[in-house]
Amino acid sequence: MPKLKIAIVCSSNQNRSMEAHYLLSKKGFNVQSFGTGANVKLPGSAPAKPNVYEFGKTTYDEMYRELKSKDKDLYTQNGILNMLDRNRRIKSRPEKFQHCKEQFDVVITVEERVYDQVLEDFNNREQDSQTPVHVINIEIQDNHDEATLGAFLIYELCQLLENAQDLEDDLDDLLQEFEPRAERDILHSVCFY
Repeated sequence: MPKLKIAIVCSSNQNRSMEAHYLLSKKGFNVQSFGTGANVKLPGSAPAKPNVYEFGKTTYDEMYRELKSKDKDLYTQNGILNMLDRNRRIKSRPEKFQHCKEQFDVVITVEERVYDQVLEDFNNREQDSQTPVHVINIEIQDNHDEATLGAFLIYELCQLLENAQDLEDDLDDLLQEFEPRAERDILHSVCFY
């Protein structure tokens, strides 16, 4: 039985965090996923015309049906409909990390900007206790192939964390070992609830 409560965070709670959420939940981890952006953004018909949704309001299913009716060929070709179909089978709608009141043992972010937003959120929260949370960043590009590769890296990291004898004592060594294998820079901070 998993002992760690894990949050995976990207910007829009669509691609990278949901791919990792899907894999980790399939492997039996206690995991949730979130975004940190102002809004949920999905690519549109042009770079300057993204599809924008409000966190917590629009479901993945509603996004799927809306984009399918707008331009089924475009959103099938760019993989958005497939991604939304996966997402709606995992949970109902994108969630914003800054609105979450639950406590996690580990928060894994997928880009430095998101990592900074998570740290800023912890710094702005009222701390009721000195319960530590480890915030770890692994840089993952926001495309479908990288999201899949990133999910496996996050899974490998979560296995190491889950199997640690003493997470507080072992984490720095685990991350130093993991970083060259991941071939990505790892950022780590300890925050408190």
